[in-house]
Amino acid sequence: MNEIPLASNRVVSVDALRGFAMFWITGGRLVVLAFLGLFVDPLPEWIQYQFAHPVWAGLSFWDLVMPTFLFIVGTSMPISFARRTEQGQSSGQLYVKIVRRALILILLGMIASGNLLDFDSSTFRLGTDTLQAIACGYLVAGIVLLNLSIAGQAVTIGGLLIGYWLFLILVPVPGHGAGVIEPHANVAMVVDAWVFGQFNDTDYAGILHIVGCSATILMGVMAGHLLRSEMQPRAKIAVLVLAGAGCMIAGLIWAEYLGLPVVKRIWTSSYALWAAGWSLLALAFFYAVIDVLGFRRWAFPFVVIGMNAITAYMAVHLIRFSDFADTLVGGLARHLGAFGDFLLPLTAFMILWLILLHMYRHKIFLRI
Repeated sequence: MNEIPLASNRVVSVDALRGFAMFWITGGRLVVLAFLGLFVDPLPEWIQYQFAHPVWAGLSFWDLVMPTFLFIVGTSMPISFARRTEQGQSSGQLYVKIVRRALILILLGMIASGNLLDFDSSTFRLGTDTLQAIACGYLVAGIVLLNLSIAGQAVTIGGLLIGYWLFLILVPVPGHGAGVIEPHANVAMVVDAWVFGQFNDTDYAGILHIVGCSATILMGVMAGHLLRSEMQPRAKIAVLVLAGAGCMIAGLIWAEYLGLPVVKRIWTSSYALWAAGWSLLALAFFYAVIDVLGFRRWAFPFVVIGMNAITAYMAVHLIRFSDFADTLVGGLARHLGAFGDFLLPLTAFMILWLILLHMYRHKIFLRI
C-alpha cells in the first residue's frame, strides 16, 4: 500500500495532483469539515467561507478545486499526445480521439448533473457540470495543441483571456448597458438564456464559460510542455513557481484595477489567471516533493484516486455511498456524538477509495 508501482518515466506528481483535486470533489470536503468539527463547533465563518462557493465575486479554496482538475487535464495532454505519436498514431487518429472523448464527457456530464437519467425535461439542464467544462475545453485545447507551436499556444491563451474580457465589458446587457458584470446582469448569462432556453442553469454560465475553461486547460498544457522539456528539474520548479506567482498577481491586478471581478460562476479571465496561478504552485510543490525529492508514499492515496479520476467522479454522482455508510456504521455513529458525525462521511469516502484501490492493484484503469 506504500508503493506506487508505475512506469519509471511517469510523472507521478500529475496523477497525485489530479487525485488531490478529485479527493475534495468525491467526499474529502465533507470529511475534512466533519474532522474540524471535532475541535471547533460551530466552525468559524472564515473556514465555512473557504469550503463554499462565494455568492458572486471572491475566491475561496473550494473555488480552486475544479480549475485545478481542469488544469491537470491540460498538463497531461502534451505527455499523452507525445506518447500516442511515438506509438505511430496519426494526427487524424488523434482528432478522432479528441472528439470522441469530448462527446463522451459531455454525455457523462449530462448524466452526472444534467439529470439525463430522470427522463424529465423539467429537471434537465445544460452547461452545468465539471465534465462538460472539461469536454469543451479539452476539445479546444486539443485542436490548438495539434495545430500551433508552443508560442502559438501561449498567444492563444492571451487571446482567449483578453477576448473574453472585452466581450464582457463591451457587449451591452439588455436593460443595463455595457460593462455590467453582476449576478443577474452580465453578458455570459444572457447568452446562456438565449442558447439553452428552458434547459438553462441560472447558477453557472455555460457557453462563454468554455472560453475561460479552455484558457485554463491550455495553461495546464503549457505546464505539460515544461515537464516534458529537457530543462533541469530544479529549473522546472522555479519556472512553475514564478509562473504561478505571475498569474496570481496578474489576476489580482485585472480584478482590482481593470474592473474584471474574480467570478467562478462565469469563469472571468481574472478568475482563470488566479486559479491557474494556484494550480501552478500546487504542481510545483507536488513535482518537487514527489518526482524530484522522491517522497512518494504520502501521495499514494491521491494517486489511487487520480488514476481513475473520472470513475470516482461518476461513482459519487450515481451511487449514494452515504447510504452504505449509514448501513455499516450508522448505529454506532449515533452513539458517538461529534465523532459519529465524522465517522459517517469518512466511511462513505473510504468505501469509494477501497474500490479504487482494488482497481489500482489489479491495474484496472478506465479511460475515455
